[in-house]
Amino acid sequence: MRIDVLTLFPEAIEPFFACSIVGRAQEAGLVRIVCTNFRDFTTDKHRSVDDKPFGGGAGMVLMPAPLLAAVEYAEAQDSQDPVTRVLLTPQGQPLTQKLARELAQKPRLLLICGHYEGFDERIRIGLQPLEISIGDYVLSGGEPAAMVMVDAVVRLIPGAVGGEQTLDEESFTEGLLEYPQYTRPRNFRGMEPPEVLVGGHHKKVAEWRRSEALKRTWQRRPDLLRARPALLEELRQVLAKEGLPAPDAPTGEPAWMDTTDY
Repeated sequence: MRIDVLTLFPEAIEPFFACSIVGRAQEAGLVRIVCTNFRDFTTDKHRSVDDKPFGGGAGMVLMPAPLLAAVEYAEAQDSQDPVTRVLLTPQGQPLTQKLARELAQKPRLLLICGHYEGFDERIRIGLQPLEISIGDYVLSGGEPAAMVMVDAVVRLIPGAVGGEQTLDEESFTEGLLEYPQYTRPRNFRGMEPPEVLVGGHHKKVAEWRRSEALKRTWQRRPDLLRARPALLEELRQVLAKEGLPAPDAPTGEPAWMDTTDY
């Protein structure tokens, strides 16, 4: 996979791409990440990439000419693979684990980082990109969003993370949050892991983890379960076995919370 990132601040994000899983994936040849400064494609002496909006108003707007020229340049490199263009904007569809998996299957991505008051609308019209947001808030620029997206996508490339089973059990993979995790020491300041995790019975461990994932999702993100009736029914069965109240109400907060007693 190749990922191009068009940005005004490559120096802010290149060190991140050289670290951890993303960096190792590059070293292993699983992905190549290329940052391009679209200020290099300006034609005036001031190297301007933005201007005042037509109609007045606060802030500055990114001009189409430098950015589209940068897109054309980047896409001409390794041009045999089709490019999926992504505009990073708070107006886009939310980045989810499902969407990250879809993007990880693409041969090439081109991410465009915004700045200032936003993009000239003709950039959207001319490029027809996917528009993606990492959350319902506004950032000073698209660089943090690019780092989030690259990390979310690259770790899903086969071989980027050591054990593929690890990915299958992570939060949001099946619409559930991940179950609680414990490691050594067994006793830490009077707190110990549940006995089932140290008993060596793999089937019971799997059952405990499943039930805890269901309960934790209901406690913290009930919206995820309400969108999946099969999982909600599975949760009801788990709670019935443990003598806890069932999640009957379609709205409102869970009737119980984590009551782990250390």
